[in-house]
Amino acid sequence: MRFSSLLGFFSSDLAIDLGTATTLVYVRGRGIVVVEPSIVAVNRVTNRVEAVGSKAKEMLGKTPSNIQAIRPMKDGVIADFEVTERMLDYFIRKAHGRSFFVRPRIVISVPSEITQVEKRAVKDTALKAGASEVYLIEQAMAASIGAGLPITEPSGNMIVDIGGGTSDVAVISLAGVVYSRSVRVAGNSMDEAIIQYIKKKYNLLVGERSAEQIKMEIGSAYPLDEPLTMEIKGRDLVEGVPKTLTVTDEEIREALAEIIVTIVDAVRNALERTPPELSADIMDKGIILAGGGSLLKNLDKRLREETGLPVAYTEDPGSAVVRGTGMMLTDIDLLRKIAIS
Repeated sequence: MRFSSLLGFFSSDLAIDLGTATTLVYVRGRGIVVVEPSIVAVNRVTNRVEAVGSKAKEMLGKTPSNIQAIRPMKDGVIADFEVTERMLDYFIRKAHGRSFFVRPRIVISVPSEITQVEKRAVKDTALKAGASEVYLIEQAMAASIGAGLPITEPSGNMIVDIGGGTSDVAVISLAGVVYSRSVRVAGNSMDEAIIQYIKKKYNLLVGERSAEQIKMEIGSAYPLDEPLTMEIKGRDLVEGVPKTLTVTDEEIREALAEIIVTIVDAVRNALERTPPELSADIMDKGIILAGGGSLLKNLDKRLREETGLPVAYTEDPGSAVVRGTGMMLTDIDLLRKIAIS
């Protein structure tokens, strides 16, 4: 047995949901061991990584000029290869208790409309970060497996996976993707839309973390039963001083309107392009929601209203993709069927 394959034999295989907002790592036999923001703080002067994940997120918008907090993933794909490699290297070591000799097999979930160049980049980055072999599977497929849908049966299953960078809609039957669409609007675009809306309406500049907080606390896709308000702090762009104001759920819904329409349209297109036999199955089973971005208040109600179909959440939507990817570590036959080259 060669040394490298011996190492692979002893190592624990990993599944990674390499997300725009959050990276999750699943270790075979141990479950999910890493849930951290996909952010790296780099010292511009020394080129050293100062922090990764949660510690780097705490630095967002608060770093001195020589330290830059970088999000190396954009719209579900790698925007900065070197920083992604260092981030992956950190997460792999963290998952394996800092061991230097581990060369795990890694399964990574990627958006459905990823290009050949982007696929190559993900594989190369994982190999450079210490993987012995790399398999890629589509996020929507991984989410379906993680949601416990009967994907190998001859019946239609529809999944809508809304992450940080992309929203993936797919119809799956017989372990294959019948139709899939990936739109590059999701959780992060919602944060950006909130920043722009408040800037335009109130001349107030709020940071990324504040925008995310606003989205989580009072953001919604459909009118709420009880109106909500939130006090927000930012910098007045006219006077240049800190200022506090109150915003309502209705305003934030207006800020997010365009993004919600894009996601709803992607779902509608999928339904229109689904073969009639599978449409009948989806009518019965409904649409399954996964991904952290799907937790926006009343998104299920909005989709129900727009499609007339039942809509349900998978258990713990935020980890559905990594759970499904992790299940492939013990089902190599299914992995070979669904892996994309």
